[in-house]
Amino acid sequence: MFETISQNKETDDLIYAEKLREGSRRIRDELRKVIVGQDKVIEHVLLALFTGGHCLITGVPGLAKTLLIRTIAQILDLKFKRIQFTPDLMPSDIVGTDVIEEDRTTGRRQFQFVKGPVFANIVLADEINRTPPKTQAALLEAMQEHQVTAGGKTYELDEPFFVLATQNPIELEGTYPLPEAQLDRFMFNIVVDYLKEEDEVQVVTATTSNYTPQLRRVVTGPEVIAFQEVVRKVPLAEQVAQYAVRLVAASRPTTHNAPDFVKNWVSWGAGLRASQNLILGAKARAIMQGRYNVAVDDIKTLALPVLRHRILTNFYAESEKVTSEDIVRRLLEVVPEPKSGL
Repeated sequence: MFETISQNKETDDLIYAEKLREGSRRIRDELRKVIVGQDKVIEHVLLALFTGGHCLITGVPGLAKTLLIRTIAQILDLKFKRIQFTPDLMPSDIVGTDVIEEDRTTGRRQFQFVKGPVFANIVLADEINRTPPKTQAALLEAMQEHQVTAGGKTYELDEPFFVLATQNPIELEGTYPLPEAQLDRFMFNIVVDYLKEEDEVQVVTATTSNYTPQLRRVVTGPEVIAFQEVVRKVPLAEQVAQYAVRLVAASRPTTHNAPDFVKNWVSWGAGLRASQNLILGAKARAIMQGRYNVAVDDIKTLALPVLRHRILTNFYAESEKVTSEDIVRRLLEVVPEPKSGL
């Protein structure tokens, strides 16, 4: 009897894994009606979606960062809210605030909590680094605990819950660097670059015509939650887990076996969330590629978006124009892979 139940659960997991692959394909098909190129960016956003992670999308203005997120919200049958981050934005503008309401029949006054835009399934934090750190921090509790505390009361957020934030490069005028605690809440830091010439020609042609794509809602909230559950059930070999942990640990200058270039150039390395996000993202990537096991290549492919915002370089690195991305690429070269060839 227990063997039959186990077999049924395994069959259900495989069915949902196939549904995840099909859902991923349908989302991509709909996105391609609006978004040209940027396949790697789309893949990483979907990986975060299927694992319950949050995404930080970095790029100069005009690269369709906001358009990408708005389009995803149209495709998914989920509640969507957009917050435009500006220097005068207050924390209460995000989480909500208590207001005094009067009962007309009794004349009694009492506080009533008015929910802010964070009470949605998908929250677009547009240009998040154009507001001071005090307001940025209003998202910390929501992103980690999926709840909001206001006026001494705690309010649960609806599931699934995602924060998809865009930011401009910190070199641009009017930006504030995100605190390390805020950055660590994001599963991926996805960098959006300029399009290839042929892709840009296609975008310019489409956006200067009267063509209006018709988008369909292809995935529901309960399906997304089911996908997140099946991702966590993907088997993980111990050697692959050790490789992910060693890769992250090698980024910490205080680790005794850290490479010399890390000790010379890094002030602070990646923490535990980096290892967790590497594994979760690798599990989702394996399913999306038709596998039900995690490979070392999954870890290596996701190392850059997972680690680039979690490694804090020091003055010596800046003086030598060494970036966190350079350090991640060197770590991939020096940290040995499992001998089994997984």
